[in-house]
Amino acid sequence: MSFSPLSRRGFLKGTAALASAATVPQLGFADGHSPLTIGFIYVGPKDDFGYNQAHAEGAAAVKAMEGVVVVEEENVAETIDVQKSMESMINFDDAKLLFPTSFGYFDPHVLAVAPKHPDVRFQHAAGLWTDGMPTNVGSYFGYIGMGQYLNGITAGHATKTKKIGFVAAKPIPQVLLNINSFLLGARQVDPDITCQVIFTGEWSLAVKEAEATNALADAGCDVITCHVDGPKVVMETAAGRDCFVCGYHANQSRLAPEKYLTGAEWNWAGVYTGMVQTVLDGGTIDNFVRGGLADGFIKMSPLGPAVSDASRAQFEAVKAEIMAGGFAAIKGPLKDNTGNVIAAAGEGFAEDDIALESMDYLVEGVIGSTS
Repeated sequence: MSFSPLSRRGFLKGTAALASAATVPQLGFADGHSPLTIGFIYVGPKDDFGYNQAHAEGAAAVKAMEGVVVVEEENVAETIDVQKSMESMINFDDAKLLFPTSFGYFDPHVLAVAPKHPDVRFQHAAGLWTDGMPTNVGSYFGYIGMGQYLNGITAGHATKTKKIGFVAAKPIPQVLLNINSFLLGARQVDPDITCQVIFTGEWSLAVKEAEATNALADAGCDVITCHVDGPKVVMETAAGRDCFVCGYHANQSRLAPEKYLTGAEWNWAGVYTGMVQTVLDGGTIDNFVRGGLADGFIKMSPLGPAVSDASRAQFEAVKAEIMAGGFAAIKGPLKDNTGNVIAAAGEGFAEDDIALESMDYLVEGVIGSTS
């Protein structure tokens, strides 16, 4: 028997969370007798040309696997609503593996629900699992800052004004790393380039995203990228202002085919199918999972028609360095945009350095503030 997301959430409205009926220390579905039910929860629509679409494309790959049932719910707010959605998937659909995909789902929501269901695995995108948290919770993410660094290289070659722009949702570490990486990539082309950032305050605010994009264009920025859930508005608005664009989360090239340089994309299909297969085989997913270009966690959009030969050559050369491992976009000598030393000469933070996951600064050359 199946239940719609509305009926599942309605059933739990105003009630206490239900406890799981059984405790199974390890999930094993290799005998083929019991399908594994997997839940995916999205903060926005699955066709947003961005964050949610990238996860939904990963979920689609999981649906093609044998021995699984996939349930999905979109437009779930980062509030008690996501706790209700998780509880309903567990209690109505018997889900044993959940992917609550939005940043704000983790604390307190995943951390509140997981201890009640020790037989369920909770895999959260972007949340940083640490020792002492529930052991049936894990976090996974990718080094997509390296993709924004490559975006920056194409931006550095394309800009005529030496001003590039970034529309950002919230000043959390992953967003700050993307902003900093975008500028530092561009400065490999020309160290005089600056990047202006405007924060909208939310993951999805179409009006503010359009206003921010127009403000950046008015300020002379002629290449623009973003870190918001659905980049569609930014891409179309920027292209309409005759700016070049670099995509994020998914491939947005068809939104601005002549102005799209490249984009940093998630590649969740392989990640999700690998995690699901681990559970099907009776294994346990690691609590802390990260990967980059070389690991297939991220990929780059094909280079667009406006990318010059020189830009393409530098892009491909740096991409090869990143693929080789150990690449550091954040390296000294480097200061933040208030004058504090971030890295001394000879010091660097490779893409997998845990210190980057607590980033709270914007580098020199970024015009904007984290507060």
